[in-house]
Amino acid sequence: MEFSRTVFAKLSRLSFGLITFVWLMAAPPVIVRAQESSSRPGDAPTSPANLPSMPAIKNPDGTTAPTVPANSPAAALRDVLQAACAQNSAEFSRYLTARSKESFERLTPAARVALMKRFVLLNVPGKATAIANPAGRPIVRCETPDLATEMSIGGTDTRENLAFMPLELRDVTDSTGANVHQITMGLVRENGQWVLLSIGVLLLDIPSLEVEWDSEEAEANEITALGNLRRLADAVETYRRTYFRLPESVASLGPPPSRTAAKNPQTKPLAATREHAGLLDEEFAAGNKDGYEFRIIIAGADTLGAPAKYQLSAIPSSYGRTGKRSFFRDTDGGWHAADHSGAVGGASDPIVQ
Repeated sequence: MEFSRTVFAKLSRLSFGLITFVWLMAAPPVIVRAQESSSRPGDAPTSPANLPSMPAIKNPDGTTAPTVPANSPAAALRDVLQAACAQNSAEFSRYLTARSKESFERLTPAARVALMKRFVLLNVPGKATAIANPAGRPIVRCETPDLATEMSIGGTDTRENLAFMPLELRDVTDSTGANVHQITMGLVRENGQWVLLSIGVLLLDIPSLEVEWDSEEAEANEITALGNLRRLADAVETYRRTYFRLPESVASLGPPPSRTAAKNPQTKPLAATREHAGLLDEEFAAGNKDGYEFRIIIAGADTLGAPAKYQLSAIPSSYGRTGKRSFFRDTDGGWHAADHSGAVGGASDPIVQ
């Protein structure tokens, strides 16, 4: 598990979906002059209205730290950090502008997770807990089996329908504060609710880079798809050598089912058979792998022995999002690829190595 040296070292086109200085949010524009809150997370509060919604706690002098309504900007930021920690897409999307939410929900699950985990700098889902510091401001801790991060939210600088808050993020094992990351988070009020607007000086605008994310993911999936198609060909040939015939479908190459013995509750796999040869994993045997759909095409009526011919195809599960090119293996073992708008390719397509 790697904790980034700086927040921006982790910001990439595929992970954060940010563009600079472009206002494409759904809320009415408000001109903001360059002045951020000077409040640090440990500063004393200036007004109860600017404090997060947290259970009352005791200050060192015995006084009770104030709380605020749940719809404050700090409470919204606290909740979105907790959702990001748990990699809860449904909860996280509640704190996006309407336009960004639409794009976020169209993203592939992997892209949604990539965005959320950049908020907490952890690669796996964690357990989120929220407390308040003596000033009553939120502290969100995100814990995983290997690492934990802590995010402290500072005082809110509210300007009409905009709010800016300093955020400090650190590894909880960092006792010296050498690797504390500081950034200002921006929120905008939309339909009466505070939602994410910016990370530092960068506007959080998922729609503007949605197409670019898809292009990057599609390119990676295409490379993987050709490799998976070759794996499928190897599995078919192994099946032929074992059972002296071709498999009727990709499903025939999957793992055998499991059984539970009456006297032994431990699950045991059954032996491989012609119907479940155990040559591919369960996901691949279902016909879908890494954004592509795979099929075996029997060339002719005969499936017996070495003379039997077959073709293989791989098409994008969602054309344009998980891939563009269709891949094809002809009966002579040649490999082909071309853009067929999601349809099956053929032997006349350009050859690929």
